[in-house]
Amino acid sequence: MRRWGALIAVAAVALAFPAPAHADAPIPQAGAPCPQEFSDVMTQLPGGADFLVCQAVPDQPGRWAPVVTPFDPSSRWLSYGPEITLHGQGFRNPNLRSGRWTATPLDPATVCGADQVTVVSAGVLAPLVHSDGQPGRPLQLDVLPKLFTIVLSGECLWTEEDE
Repeated sequence: MRRWGALIAVAAVALAFPAPAHADAPIPQAGAPCPQEFSDVMTQLPGGADFLVCQAVPDQPGRWAPVVTPFDPSSRWLSYGPEITLHGQGFRNPNLRSGRWTATPLDPATVCGADQVTVVSAGVLAPLVHSDGQPGRPLQLDVLPKLFTIVLSGECLWTEEDE
């Protein structure tokens, strides 16, 4: 009888404090490991001023390393939970190029999203263009010409498609 009481108590505690359905991905940090398949992937740290790149060597995990700005536009980006805001070709020193991109969710519950604002003329911006994928499904989108900013969201790997 005592054994059943203990089992019921454990079950009650488990029900009272359920595990979270999905925790945010860890924020990349300089010197922290990154997966081999993220080689040359860039990301932006919270606050928007600092960038990291995954530097990987064949057959070894990589490490996140700081990037000195300005840098050449990257064709692969990681958004990891908090939104990251990048600049396009409508801005001096763009972070990425316009063209066809695919966002691949890194978790089955993740929805990849993008909010784009383009330059119409000097000092004039177009209305925001919003794109959302489906949970766990890749999102394909065109990064617009004259892109001023793009806000990437979700735990996703963003890759520029070859032309």
